[in-house]
Amino acid sequence: MGTVSQFRDRLRPPAHRIESEEAAISTARNLAAAFRREASERDINRILPFAELDALSISGLTAITVPPEHEGLDVPNALLAEIVAIIAETDASIGETLENHFSALETLRIQAGEDLKASLFARVLLGDRFALATFAEGCELTEEGLGYRLSGRTRQAAGILYADWIAATLTLPPNRTVTIYLTGSDEDLKVVDDWDGFGQRTNGSATIIADTLRVNADVIAPASSLGYSTGMSLRLLLKAGVSLGIARAAWADLMAAIGDHAAVLSALGGHAIGIEATAAALERAGRKLDFAQVNPVEAAIADAQFSASAAATIAGETALNIASALFELAGQASAGIGLNLDRHWRNARVHALSLPREGLLRSVGEYISQKTEN
Repeated sequence: MGTVSQFRDRLRPPAHRIESEEAAISTARNLAAAFRREASERDINRILPFAELDALSISGLTAITVPPEHEGLDVPNALLAEIVAIIAETDASIGETLENHFSALETLRIQAGEDLKASLFARVLLGDRFALATFAEGCELTEEGLGYRLSGRTRQAAGILYADWIAATLTLPPNRTVTIYLTGSDEDLKVVDDWDGFGQRTNGSATIIADTLRVNADVIAPASSLGYSTGMSLRLLLKAGVSLGIARAAWADLMAAIGDHAAVLSALGGHAIGIEATAAALERAGRKLDFAQVNPVEAAIADAQFSASAAATIAGETALNIASALFELAGQASAGIGLNLDRHWRNARVHALSLPREGLLRSVGEYISQKTEN
């Protein structure tokens, strides 16, 4: 059934300001070292990582993609993906929460008007967290005075339980998509903790229910009508970052669990190459996305989304392969319940479900076909 969240209105100090790329990566590594200590226990007992998410916010790491015109650092996308991978290596659920947060900020950057961007990016710099969500079919947005009334519920989405703001997309008739920026603490917005997946157990997935919620017109932003977007590319890239983190975590435990490396050198070499190739795919996709963001013509955006699609697909396969190899190569030494090493496979499997693989491959096929014809 799920329960209505009681985790709102959590107070935390204002965030620090990260001033350089070096400081961003150092902060991520320091936080990851702290998150690693109780990650397995959080997974086993589904202890939601509110303290860890607050530490991320206070550190300033959740604000590193705020654009310079809004007083942010705006790190390169390849570095952002690596930072998400570093966090996901220690706790894949926290990594997925960051994936959704940064994706929501890119949606804000490319869709919202200047006043809304200025207001919400200022909140990000203070440490507020965001989550993306999508309203299901049948939702209604009706005009009322100078604003609207919103009724309906979203599909489950990661990070909602931890979010101060929800960027919720809604498709209006005949085929117009908008993003509505909702305050997570609004008393008329129900946040239902209804996630019971066997992997990514603490990723903060939840459902939002709006019952004739009052919405001001100035928090509604129209979505782009283009088939490609830097928002989708970033989401795919960061999804790849989470998968890379899971693969690295499984690899570290695999190396620790194997007694005789010499007996499986060939297999280890193959998986090591898989991780290296995945990291290279993320870096290439990140560079293309950097270019598309500063030169947002359709060809550049489409090319960035193609590379991000490739990175997400490759990374998902790598994570599953290495998580499975952990048991194949380490044998009974890896099977103890107390070790909880199966969480890597569970996390990889569930995270892969959030990737619309068939639709993605079809989109890539269309892109390649059109590019060949032209």
